[in-house]
This record gives sequence, C-alpha cells and structure tokens, in this order.
Amino acid sequence: MTPQARYLDLLKRCLTRTAFPERYRPLDLVARAAQEPRRRLIYPLLKRWLAQRGVLLMEVVPELPPHVREEGRDWPQEAETMIGLRRLDNLQACCEDVLEHGVSGDFIETGVWRGGASIFMRAVLAAYGDRVRSVWVADSFQGLPKPDPRYPADAADRWWTFPELVVPLEAVQANFARYGLLDGQVRFLPGFFKDTLPTAPIGQLAILRLDGDMYESTMDALTALYPKLTPGGYCIVDDYFAVEACRQAVEAYRTTHGIRERITQIDWGGGFWRRP
Repeated sequence: MTPQARYLDLLKRCLTRTAFPERYRPLDLVARAAQEPRRRLIYPLLKRWLAQRGVLLMEVVPELPPHVREEGRDWPQEAETMIGLRRLDNLQACCEDVLEHGVSGDFIETGVWRGGASIFMRAVLAAYGDRVRSVWVADSFQGLPKPDPRYPADAADRWWTFPELVVPLEAVQANFARYGLLDGQVRFLPGFFKDTLPTAPIGQLAILRLDGDMYESTMDALTALYPKLTPGGYCIVDDYFAVEACRQAVEAYRTTHGIRERITQIDWGGGFWRRP
C-alpha cells in the first residue's frame, strides 16, 4: 500500500470514527420522559437544573454492527461525516481518477454537515501534491431551508426541523483545521444554494458532490453547477437511492438536458455517473 493510500485509509476511519468508535453520547432526558410518562415533568426540570451547573449526563453507546457505519446508516455523535466508508471509498476513487487522467476543474460538495467529505477531498489533493485545485464547501451552515410551495416534491419535507443538521461555519472550519487541512485551497460558500451557487466564482469542476436531500436543493445545485462539470468528471448524488425528492430532481434535470449515462449505485443511498 502506498503512503497516499495508507494516509487516506486512516483518514476515512478517523472521519467516520470507525478507527476509534464513539463510546458515549448525551443522555436524552426529554426522550426518556416521553418513554416514562409518570416522570415526564421530572426529567425536563432535571435537564435544566444540570445545564445551569454545566453538567451533562452521558450514556454508553451500544456497539454498532460494522455495516452501520460502513454504509452510513446512523447519525454519529462525534464523527465529521455520516456518509460511511463505502461512499468515502467511492469519493476517493472518483477524485483519484480525475487526478490521474488530468481532468481539469475544482472539487465541490453542496451540503456538507460537519464537513467530513469535503475535508476528505482536500486530503486527496494534499496526498497527491495538487496545489492548484480548490475544494468548494457550499452550505447554509444553518440547516436546510423550509419547503418552497413551488416544489411539490418537498411538501412533506421535515429536514429543516432537525437541529442536528445545523452546523455553524466556524465549527466546519475548526474540523478542517483539526486535520491540518484549512488553507487557501478551501473555499467556503455560506448561504442557501439558490442564493450562492448561480454567482459563485467557480470555473470548471472535476468533482460535483451533491448532498442537499431536497428537490429544491438538488435542482439548484445541478442547474448552477452541472454545466461546469468537465467531461470525464463525476457527478455524485449522496441521496439518489435514499430520498425520493432528491431522485425526482436528478431525473427531471437529466431528462431536460438529455443526460443518459447510467447511474451507478454506491450503497443503499448514493449514486454517481461520469460525464462523457
């Protein structure tokens, strides 16, 4: 195994916390109260009382079956990414392929959560000594938008109500810095995609990784960025096989623009194709 391969393999296992599994998580007293109705008033009061004193109760995390984190089927407490090892393997293969074959363009991820996949793309550039390309990190950094009535596929969407999906820009930047990968080759695009992507100063792209979940977010990213994807580059859609609204957006865009390349399934959720 080459030094680059060893470094990237270790990084993947660090970003997913499969190298050192998470052992503890905060005890959810509100959820516990819902499970024990007779104590539903005590637990919220106890949580508030402890918080005022800077105390956080923890519980032991049950050991996960290996396939759960490998396939990205949980929301980790500490890991920088929830996409799992198989989608990181795919991302690595795509990045290495465009580098090997000289496909021009930057890398971008739209929808980054804690930044893990974007951190990994920057690591690939570092591992192979690429000092030219940028990694664009596009996210609202305040969670997902509320459904827009113009997109019926998003009507029942509730992602915007999940506080777990809100990760501030400063936290993502700190995660890049933790791995020594926060530098001038990392470019942040804070804001909702409809506002930032159409005018982003991006020339060409070799890797376009979409993780917007919603129809609107997926369509906004494809509309603004797919025309910039260099032939030989890859379009990776994190939730194509997992989220129906996302799949509908991809299919609508592909149909409108006559894109016929087969979408290859990565795992239970992700899919990708190479622009010919």
